[in-house]
Amino acid sequence: MATFCQSDQCVFLTSGVAMSVQLSLGARVRKSPFFEASVESGLAAASVYNHMYMPTSYGDPDAEYNRLINGVAVWDVAVERQVAVKGPDAIKLAKYLTPRKLDGLVTGQGKYVPICKHDGSIINDPVLLKVADDEVWFSIADSDLQLWVSAIAGSLGMDVEVFEPDVSPLAVQGPKATAVISNLFGEWVKELKYFGFREANLDGIPLIVSKSGWSKQGGYELYLLDGTRGYDLWKRVFEAGKDHDIGPGTPNYIERLESGLISFGADTDAKTNPFELGMDRFVDLSQENDFVGKEALMDIKRNGIERKFMGFFLDGPTLSKPNEHRLRLSQNGNKVGYVSACGYSPRLTKNIGVGMVSLAGLKSKAPIVMEASEYLYNVDVVSLPFNWGGQITSRQAI
Repeated sequence: MATFCQSDQCVFLTSGVAMSVQLSLGARVRKSPFFEASVESGLAAASVYNHMYMPTSYGDPDAEYNRLINGVAVWDVAVERQVAVKGPDAIKLAKYLTPRKLDGLVTGQGKYVPICKHDGSIINDPVLLKVADDEVWFSIADSDLQLWVSAIAGSLGMDVEVFEPDVSPLAVQGPKATAVISNLFGEWVKELKYFGFREANLDGIPLIVSKSGWSKQGGYELYLLDGTRGYDLWKRVFEAGKDHDIGPGTPNYIERLESGLISFGADTDAKTNPFELGMDRFVDLSQENDFVGKEALMDIKRNGIERKFMGFFLDGPTLSKPNEHRLRLSQNGNKVGYVSACGYSPRLTKNIGVGMVSLAGLKSKAPIVMEASEYLYNVDVVSLPFNWGGQITSRQAI
């Protein structure tokens, strides 16, 4: 069982083996502005993401899941760092970095944008926020995207500054999130469209309110613009949500599976391209603008893909804990893909998973199995998201 202590050594969650692993706190890995408040709220486990400690559990996975599905949860997602691009060529550079067409993007609007290398492989899937006519932020997944953006800007001689601003998101997610956020800021938050955002001030705390978040349960992200006020913001949000049984949580492993959300790095590898992930609508090959990887993506589109990101129903013993590595999918003894994440879904009352499977394997009538330690799970391959009748808003939906 994991414990957490605020000293030179902290003990975090581990695997299914009977041991614990210590993760040292130090200056090399940064704490978020909400770290102290998270510890006070019972932080039990963390990982490292974008060179920061990322909370992963408050010790009661069932309660955290139920809070997200039925109530309201607060997530420290300051690890969702921003790569700011500011200057006369900011919009021009943004258009060159993504295959998604950005013509018509207005200030106060965000868009989900895949970022690809020249060979068409995806290296990040951030949300792009246009915060001014000459400034955009890439709200990134786990990778050093700032280095890539700086290199592209420099190689093209673009007139921009690329930097990490003092911005740290705090997510408020769940069906009661709107009640909490409107209590803090007023009824205008209900008018925001998905990925729409607006600057605000809460008791002297500067921030941006965005209708967004890595779940399909609805919610908001509060982009804190002053890292010294993280503790204050956390407390104000909890105060506003006390009548709604607000509590702490983290980006939820099971809910993301149920919702079919892509986790960059977990679900992807060095060769993954947007078409394999079902991101066709975010790749506009007909636009006049040139962008990184355009020729390669045109070739991939013309030749077709060989594998696809899919969902899986897994028939076998209940999966009681997350998998720690990718699990092989086989057909007649031959590898046809992998399961990148799997677990038991309370709402679907089944084991489910997501991962990559070859189109050849999909076309064959031979059964597919997932190889998990000493057991073979029979696999039923399905399209994502899973059909369970819930909401359909997601960061991949806009």
